[in-house]
Amino acid sequence: MKTPFNRRHFLRGTGALIALPALESIGFRRFASAASTAPGTPPKRSVFLGTGFGMTKETWFPDQAQTGSDYKLSEGLSPLARHKSDFTLVQGCSNQFTNEAHWGSTFWLTGANRYSVPGQNMANSISVDQVVAQNLGQETRFSSIQLNSSELQGHGPGLSLAWDQRGKPVAGHDDPVQVFHKLFSADDLPLEQRQAAIVENRSVLDAVLSEAKRVQRGLSKTDKDKLDEYFQGIRDIETRLGKDEDWLDVPKAKAPIDEPEPGLKGKHEIEIMYDLIVAAMQTDSTRALTYRLPANTLLTSLELKHSAHNVSHYAPGDRMEASKTKDKAHSQMLAGLIDKLKATKEADGSSLFDHTALAFGSNISSIHYLTNCPTVLTGGGANLKLGEHLVLPKDTPLCNVWLTMLQGMGIDVERHGDSSGIVKELQA
Repeated sequence: MKTPFNRRHFLRGTGALIALPALESIGFRRFASAASTAPGTPPKRSVFLGTGFGMTKETWFPDQAQTGSDYKLSEGLSPLARHKSDFTLVQGCSNQFTNEAHWGSTFWLTGANRYSVPGQNMANSISVDQVVAQNLGQETRFSSIQLNSSELQGHGPGLSLAWDQRGKPVAGHDDPVQVFHKLFSADDLPLEQRQAAIVENRSVLDAVLSEAKRVQRGLSKTDKDKLDEYFQGIRDIETRLGKDEDWLDVPKAKAPIDEPEPGLKGKHEIEIMYDLIVAAMQTDSTRALTYRLPANTLLTSLELKHSAHNVSHYAPGDRMEASKTKDKAHSQMLAGLIDKLKATKEADGSSLFDHTALAFGSNISSIHYLTNCPTVLTGGGANLKLGEHLVLPKDTPLCNVWLTMLQGMGIDVERHGDSSGIVKELQA
């Protein structure tokens, strides 16, 4: 790996970036994270799988009177029976600032106060996966990977489940074939041309920032705030350029799976995306992944003759049965993903499951209900107590769960979103 002390740091010393706040991208790889992996120890990873319209309340959640490890699995969770001792279901959590019942994922991982910025209709904050990426992503080719489905009904605004430190949406990929090539296919351009492209892009950034510094004098506070946001955007680009430069001469990992067939939809798309998630972590290409799961195409692949919106607004009868079938399909595929995580071995003989923190759920419980977010936690990567049915006090911040996961992964954070503390009952 190339040393991080290269030309771009000296450019910052010439005055082009003096007007910027302290840049995390300066020496981005210079310091080890508090959660860095000791030599020979498999790294921690995180995966967040988000559904759009939630689940079937009547058949997804176990009886709240049955808590701990001795509880009866619900109908919706029954396909996960073989992994019952390896996942925990949490009830009682919600995001207090959410009030849009068709935005199943927009605030799921952020818990943001959507009106916290005056004059804006909608504001967001950093998502938990991007906190993981900031702390663990400097050691991998891709700081994070965001996956989408080809249709996103029920998820709400955003380009993926991920939101950066400014609360801006992070783009995702909706084609399994493209994801495969991003992870494992060699770049077509010769090394020299790719190096030249990075140098050219960085020269443009230097010139733009120098001009921005010149016009900074005499601006109103509002304009300075806008310019600060602009500078932050340039910071992000600079960080990505630095990451690209560091990995220019490092070959991509050999693909542990075959290239996906084109045009997969619904259930088959989810299954291949799950395979790609495992492959990305198995090759240590990234340690932070999110996936916005499909809704309509899943129903179509299950031969259900309803739209996802109609199924989400179920009533006793055909639509409710369709909703229950959808829930079971999700549990079945999640069980298959857990199988693969357990079967994939690390260099020390442990499994990928042992070092992965995985969450499955939605910001919506069902229909238009925004309380009791469906939350399934599995994997050994966050040192959580597994095999439990945990019922927390009503409207416990969902971000308390995310904070507990982050700290369990060894990431030193005191709060996330609207968190009020960790969930001690979740700690192993």
